[in-house]
Amino acid sequence: MYKILFAAIIAVYLAGCSAGEFPLYELPPDWKEDSVRIKTIDRYTEFLEGRRIFIDPGHGGEDRRNKSRDGKIIEADVNLKVALYLKEYLEMAGAKVYMSRTEDITVPLQLRPKMADSVVAELFVSIHHNASSKEEDNYTNYTSTFYHARRGNYEYEPCNNDLAKYIQRDLSYVMGNPGGLGSFDGTYSDYIIYPGEGFYVLRNSKIPAVLVECGFHTSRLEILRLNDDTFNKIQAWGIFRGIAKYFMAGIPQITFLPESLNYENDTVTVSFKLSDKYGIDIERTEVYLNKSKKNFYYDTLNSVLTIKERTEPCGEIPLRIICANKRGNHSFPYRKKIVIYCGEKRYLFFSD
Repeated sequence: MYKILFAAIIAVYLAGCSAGEFPLYELPPDWKEDSVRIKTIDRYTEFLEGRRIFIDPGHGGEDRRNKSRDGKIIEADVNLKVALYLKEYLEMAGAKVYMSRTEDITVPLQLRPKMADSVVAELFVSIHHNASSKEEDNYTNYTSTFYHARRGNYEYEPCNNDLAKYIQRDLSYVMGNPGGLGSFDGTYSDYIIYPGEGFYVLRNSKIPAVLVECGFHTSRLEILRLNDDTFNKIQAWGIFRGIAKYFMAGIPQITFLPESLNYENDTVTVSFKLSDKYGIDIERTEVYLNKSKKNFYYDTLNSVLTIKERTEPCGEIPLRIICANKRGNHSFPYRKKIVIYCGEKRYLFFSD
């Protein structure tokens, strides 16, 4: 009897509520009031000040084909609005922000990662909005963040996945979106879109890089808020918080020790200083020479990693080092070359 009565009360309540009485989004507690927002930004300034961040609003100019089915949502425009708000938050926290575009212009895909290189950026964040490939699908909607390659591939850099996790968690949270069914945490390898190749802007980036698909402009519910400036600011806030927390977790540094470089009896010896304020997790450190994983010695007292390997007598030896701190954050991509020059006099040097 009580169950029937309760159901009837709920039915009457819902019948009396119009769709307009339900909010399309919530205002994040640390954003909705100016004073609290500024306080949050000030807290992150310690970790963002002076950081060089490149934002890439996807599409634009001649590429405006991605739109909602009613034509009211143009992906390129929403990408740009979110990117500009993100730029504003980052700059308020003292970061130096660069963008592939700040208006509706055409920027060739091939140029975007090169632009980030030219300003010596530390992070590359490409902002997009997704679409269902099925014409009748107006239901699918989730937030996803892509990183390049997969674990186990030589091209996979764990720092990309780290950045993706931080951005995905906070963006998904403030938008109130799930992360999709294809991933446990909402982050995805770009190989699921282009197997063995990935996204051009991620594949050709030399710095930690992610591509964010904030939501679906083919969703009947998402289109109700994508052209809303307040909601675009909330989206930007989520990405901002993710970037700030990524830096807050620390980035391990790998420093070449020039005096250690030596070549004797067909054996190269070279050392590196590993440093991080939270300490190095040596169990998650890896060294590769000529794309093969190698053993190394780690001096815990001095935080010095030493590689000693027999090599070919002449030529270039590609070197790659990955290390992580005790908070799980990995070092930026570290790929160098040890060059053994064989001329009238043999010598070796370390190069990019």
